[in-house]
Amino acid sequence: MSRPFYIGGKQRTSSTVAAVRNPYSGSVIDEICYASPNDIIDAVISGQEAFQLLSQLSSFERSQILLKTAQSITKRKEEFAQLITAEAGKPIKFSRAEVDRAIVTFEIASEEAKRINGETIPLDVTSVTKGKQGMVKYFPIGIVACISPFNFPLNLVAHKIAPAIAAGNSFILKPPPQTPLTSLLLAELLLESGLPAQTINIVPCSNETAEMLVTDERIAMLSFTGSANVGWKLKAKAGKKKVLLELGGNAGVILDESADIDSAVPRCVAGGFGYAGQVCIKVQRILVHDKLKDEVFQKIIGETKKVITGNPAEEQTVSGPMISEQEALRVEHWINEAVSQGAEILYGGKRNGVFVEPTLLTNINPSMKVYSEEVFGPVITIQTFSSIEEAVQELNNSRYGLQAGMYSNNHSNIQYAYRHLHVGGVIVNDYPTFRVDSMPYGGIKDSGFGREGISYAIREMMEQKLLVYES
Repeated sequence: MSRPFYIGGKQRTSSTVAAVRNPYSGSVIDEICYASPNDIIDAVISGQEAFQLLSQLSSFERSQILLKTAQSITKRKEEFAQLITAEAGKPIKFSRAEVDRAIVTFEIASEEAKRINGETIPLDVTSVTKGKQGMVKYFPIGIVACISPFNFPLNLVAHKIAPAIAAGNSFILKPPPQTPLTSLLLAELLLESGLPAQTINIVPCSNETAEMLVTDERIAMLSFTGSANVGWKLKAKAGKKKVLLELGGNAGVILDESADIDSAVPRCVAGGFGYAGQVCIKVQRILVHDKLKDEVFQKIIGETKKVITGNPAEEQTVSGPMISEQEALRVEHWINEAVSQGAEILYGGKRNGVFVEPTLLTNINPSMKVYSEEVFGPVITIQTFSSIEEAVQELNNSRYGLQAGMYSNNHSNIQYAYRHLHVGGVIVNDYPTFRVDSMPYGGIKDSGFGREGISYAIREMMEQKLLVYES
C-alpha cells in the first residue's frame, strides 16, 4: 500500500502515487500518495482552523510541544538516520549528525518560544505628546507554507515548522519529492507531541499543485529553501504574503599568507566533498595567496585522495552518490565544459553512474559554470591572489552571496573581508559550510531573502503591533 499523506492530522490516500528510490542502489524504498488540488484546499482550511487554536496557546504550551518533539526524535534517532541515508543517499555519519542537529533545532525553538519579547517605548518626545506611551508586541501571522529540499530532509524541515510553532502559526509542508519519507515519519511524532491535529498538513505533490500554496491569499507566508531560479519565480507569484527564501550559493574561502594550512586544507576538502557536495554552503571556490600556492596545491591533492567514495550506508563513506544520475551527468558536463575552456584537472573529474569523483580544478575563469553557478556536486576550484583586495573582489564576482570562509591570522585582513565581502555570513578560520542552528542564516543577491536561525525565523514569521496609551 502506498504511503498516505496528512491533512489535519489524518492520513489520506490518492490514486496518484510516486516511487521513492534509494539513490545508491536505485531500488524502490516505498511509494507515496500525491495530494491533489482539492487536498491542498482542504489543507488550507485545516491550517486556518489550526491557527485559531495555536495562536491561543501559551508560550509554555508551545514550548512543551516543541520539547516533546525533540525528545521523541531522540528516542528514534537511528531510525531517522537510516531513513535519511536510504532516501537521500547521505553518508550515514552525516545522517546521524543531521538528526542530532534537528533535535537541537527543536530544543532551541522550545526555548525561544518563551523569549518572544516586545518593548515599551516613550512617546512623550514632542510638546504635544506628553503622557503618551507605546508598547510593541509580536503576533503570529497565520499559515506558513513550507517548501523544503532533499539534501537535509529533517533539519531543514525543522527550521521551518519549529519556528512556526514557536510563534503560534500553523503550517503546510510540501516535502521534497526525492525525500518525503522523513517528513512523514516526523508527522507521526508531531501527532504525539500535543500539537493540535489540525496543524499537521504534510502534502507531497507536484510542483504545479504546490504553487497553490504560493498564490493562495489565505496563506500568510512562504518559507522556501531550494534553487535560486525556482525561489525567485515563486516570490514573484507570492503576491502580498511574506516570503523567506534560503537559496543557493557557490561559497568561497580565502587562505591568506598568514593562514594555518594544516588546519585549513582538511576542512576545505571536507566542506567541498562531504555528501558529494550537495550542500548550499559547500566549499566550491578556494582562493590561495600566491606565497602558499605550491604547498596548498600539494596538500589539497593529497587530502582529496583520502576522501572515501562509495556506499552511503558504510561508516567510512564521505562522498556518496548524487541524488540522481541526471544530476551526476550535469556535474560531469560542467567539468568537461570547464576543461574545454582551459581548466586543468588536478584530481578526479570522472563519473561512474550516480557517482562523481571528488574533483579539483584550476586555471578557472568566471565564465565557467563550475565557478559562476552553484555546482551542487563534488567539485572544488582553486585559484591564486596576491592581495586581500583582489581576493575579496574575486569572491564577490558572483551572483550569489550566502556565506564565505576565511583562514587568516591577520586582523586587518579579517576586518577588510568582513566589511567588503557581499555575503550573509563570514566564517573566520573555518570553512563556509559552518552552521550552528541558532545563528542568523541566509544570504544576499541571488542567495536569498530574509534569515533563518530559530529566533530570527520566529521574527520573520510574526508581525509587530503597536499599542499607544496614556502612561
